[in-house]
Amino acid sequence: MSTIKDVAQLAGVSVATVSRMINQNGYVSEGAQKRIAEAMTQLGYEPLNRRRLADLSMPTIALILPDITNPFFSELARAVEDVCQQRGYTAFFCNSDNQDYKEKSYLEALRKRRIDGIIYASNYLTQDELDKLEREKIPVVVLDRTSDEQKCTLIRCNNYAGAQMAVKHLLDIGCRKIAHIYGPQEIVTAQERLNGYEDFVKSFSWYTPSLMAPGHFQLDGGMQAVETLLLRHPDIDGIFAGNDFMAIGALKALHRRGIRVPENIAVCGFDGIKLAEIIEPELTTIAQPIYKMGEQAARTIIQQVESAEARSQSEVIEINVSLITRDSTRRD
Repeated sequence: MSTIKDVAQLAGVSVATVSRMINQNGYVSEGAQKRIAEAMTQLGYEPLNRRRLADLSMPTIALILPDITNPFFSELARAVEDVCQQRGYTAFFCNSDNQDYKEKSYLEALRKRRIDGIIYASNYLTQDELDKLEREKIPVVVLDRTSDEQKCTLIRCNNYAGAQMAVKHLLDIGCRKIAHIYGPQEIVTAQERLNGYEDFVKSFSWYTPSLMAPGHFQLDGGMQAVETLLLRHPDIDGIFAGNDFMAIGALKALHRRGIRVPENIAVCGFDGIKLAEIIEPELTTIAQPIYKMGEQAARTIIQQVESAEARSQSEVIEINVSLITRDSTRRD
């Protein structure tokens, strides 16, 4: 029995294009429509139930996330979904809760389902898993959470430079003793942001490793880190947090202690989530173009699904970050 992939191959178009024509969902050129119709006739491929056929045949992309409750990943997921919908693909979201066994079970299920492609934004992807997916011709794009040494397309921001941008900003507004709240060190992004902070400040006389405290990329972690840092160094006047969630936790802890921000302690985060604009004081942050990263990931994985040549190319796509100054660091 002929399949939608056979039709696409004979017509010289992508599976997504055939799906769009069958479901009347999106633009298909007149020339492509004619070739698809001829291919369907030649192969005897006649969909009897368009809706059911769409459910079964529409190409699918999976996005594996560590924590969908983090606004960074929900915004990323929205961008992936938007691009997939525009291109005639279905997007599946898999939330791993930062648990290794859940990620492995998702990967196994996706392989068995013959998923068309995977965008991976979680923590535990190994080269062995990548090799398995390559053998099964399932392309993978990784977002910001693996090393340059792994063989896959990697889309990332410049975490190291962004961290140094944050510290420089805090020094420029007059901070003289800056602490860092860091994320889990098994995650490459957290490592790079900590390294950027430490390399920038280690030549200052006030620097000591005890100015760094873990926050686990969580709001509660940021709150606890502030308590730890103030116990060790009650004279700190600046905090750089390795993500906005931890920075918001830091603001909350400082508010509870009656410490004024930014007059007594200035706070800068990293990521650029929308929540940073809603809280008071509004959070200064090193912003990643989150939506743009999701769009880039979706377009790249679709290109690899539709082109064996694109699938064979591994590359690192690095996206610049920018400083967004708000009230948490504005000192008159």
